[in-house]
Amino acid sequence: MKVRIEIDKESGFCFGVQNAVNLAEEELQRSGNLYCLGSIVHNQMELGRLQNMGLKIIDYKDFKKLKNVKVLIRAHGEPPEIYSIAHRNGIKIIDATCPIVTQLQARIRTGYQKHKRIGGTVVIYGKKNHPEVRAHLGQTEGKALVVNKQSDLDHLNFKEPIFLYSQTTMSKKEFEKIIAAIAEKIVLNGGNPGKLLHVNRTICRQVINREEGIKKFAWKHEIILFASSKESSNGRMLFGLCQSVNTVSYFITKLEDLGNVHLTNVSSIGICGATSTPGWFLEKVRTRVGELLAGDKKDKK
Repeated sequence: MKVRIEIDKESGFCFGVQNAVNLAEEELQRSGNLYCLGSIVHNQMELGRLQNMGLKIIDYKDFKKLKNVKVLIRAHGEPPEIYSIAHRNGIKIIDATCPIVTQLQARIRTGYQKHKRIGGTVVIYGKKNHPEVRAHLGQTEGKALVVNKQSDLDHLNFKEPIFLYSQTTMSKKEFEKIIAAIAEKIVLNGGNPGKLLHVNRTICRQVINREEGIKKFAWKHEIILFASSKESSNGRMLFGLCQSVNTVSYFITKLEDLGNVHLTNVSSIGICGATSTPGWFLEKVRTRVGELLAGDKKDKK
């Protein structure tokens, strides 16, 4: 029986990550030397490949000490303070901030300026320590409230305007639950959500489309091999969606993990991954699966 092995064509780097990697490769090929503020991608294998080319990962403490060098800003973006430090220290910024993140930063700045005029709170739905969220917080002088679950809403004043935004990589379904919970609490406090709640649906369209697409992909295969680093929050979220429609889903961080996958007596295997999973690793997974299946056939002869 011939086994069908398919790589999800929508999986792999999103535009923002691919652009950051391209910019890093171009500079490294030119000079062989480049600093990056934080991990350029949440994938250890891709990170190792770029580090072998000369990329140096630094943290904020290191960044403040640098002078007259080139530093790449990754797709997540950075707060205004970072650009000010770069200007003072003669650091040339190679800015790989995702255009969608840049647009969101501008919208949050506008909302914050309006909030200062009429009162209320800027609220960002996301993960407080995520680099993208830190960059968004910087647009509000650190005064926005970050919420990740409904219990975080207890800190809000529901009688004043609420300007709500979302980190670009969050779950649309969970964001809608937050919106509904805020609206309900406004009503319970005698207010009108139509006037007090200003919702900005700022989850990346590519992320939303991938959520639906990956469920359809997982549904049509007997086994799903989801390739991602454990550090990727997007990877954990998308893997959860795979499992919700196909319980025979495996989380693959390295080729050796395939040794724990039962590939016998299946006709269809799907390979997919996160927005931070490089396409070359998906291909390596497919090649290795083919080798394991060929070896299994030989053993049975």
